Amino acid sequence: MLRHRPIPVRGWRPQRLVMTRPREKCPMSNPLTIVMYHYVRPLHRSRYPELKALELSCFRGQLDFIGRHYTVVDMEQVIAATRGEPLPPRPLLLTFDDGYRDHYEHVVPLLVERGWQGSFFPPACAVREGRVLDVNKVHFTLASVEEPGCLVEAIFAALDEHRGEHDLADNAAYFGTYAHESRYDGPEVTFVKRMLQKGLPDGLRERVIERLFRRFVTTDEADFAADLYMSVDQLREIHAMGMCIGSHGDRHRWLNTLPGEWQRQEVDASLAFLGELGVPRHDWVMCYPYGGYDDGLLAMLRERGCALGLTVEVDLADVWRHDPLRLPRVDTNDLPAQADAVPGEWAWVAASSSRWGAGVSS
Repeated sequence: MLRHRPIPVRGWRPQRLVMTRPREKCPMSNPLTIVMYHYVRPLHRSRYPELKALELSCFRGQLDFIGRHYTVVDMEQVIAATRGEPLPPRPLLLTFDDGYRDHYEHVVPLLVERGWQGSFFPPACAVREGRVLDVNKVHFTLASVEEPGCLVEAIFAALDEHRGEHDLADNAAYFGTYAHESRYDGPEVTFVKRMLQKGLPDGLRERVIERLFRRFVTTDEADFAADLYMSVDQLREIHAMGMCIGSHGDRHRWLNTLPGEWQRQEVDASLAFLGELGVPRHDWVMCYPYGGYDDGLLAMLRERGCALGLTVEVDLADVWRHDPLRLPRVDTNDLPAQADAVPGEWAWVAASSSRWGAGVSS
């Protein structure tokens, strides 16, 4: 159990929100900074110091920076803003993907101390079935090897082994398609991630991921999952404390690559799981795994009462200019991790675009 008094966060309003003014008559809103987090842990003292995670001390520093330069808002305020209610100056929303136990042990206590709400998005099957998501198997496999080149060679070997069973391109073609430097990864790491996320046919992809995970990380998946993700009871606990819990799909798939029926299965399984946690089925929030969505999925979400959708597109959100189901976010790496840091690009944009003043507080 968290050793913190379960207090409602500032501004938390559990009642259903309604439209107060016609959308076209609402004034320009303050740009909203939505920050995306994944792993948050005392990294250098952990079993996997090479994992791409936010060091806990840096998270504390970033929260202090946010407290100096932004107004933290809750999800209910953001939903209300899409329907005409104003946001405060320099609003910021904290979002945490994947439902990690890190969030329960390290994040929530710090948010409660500040009276802030966080929004958490657990994939249903990881919690319900005690399975390690493929995306996490890839992360921890990468964190367990000295050089990603050995994983590139393992993928090439799997392609050669199964080329007669599947319609596969040659190794050089795959490498040319996926081995490109990304925002945070070099070409080889990007190649490994993309091949094991969507490049390989599903059945083969899952077999290769499983083989690498068992070879480099662990053979006890259930124990690893129990240590990695929040439990149902922990999710219920933080929800009762006023934290927002939203959907991250069932099995953390690229939803825009799935046929409509599979998309429905992913969404409905996730909604059923949210129901088990006591999350209302009206005005719920979707966080797209990998940021993947398409028009068919958006229509389905609207039919099911989804109020907001969070992407991985990098920008500040204008709740009037952006489709509420396609709100952009910035990454934790886009903001400073020290309280006294000089505000960077995104803080200046948020301040200069705000109706309240033109400067950033010091």
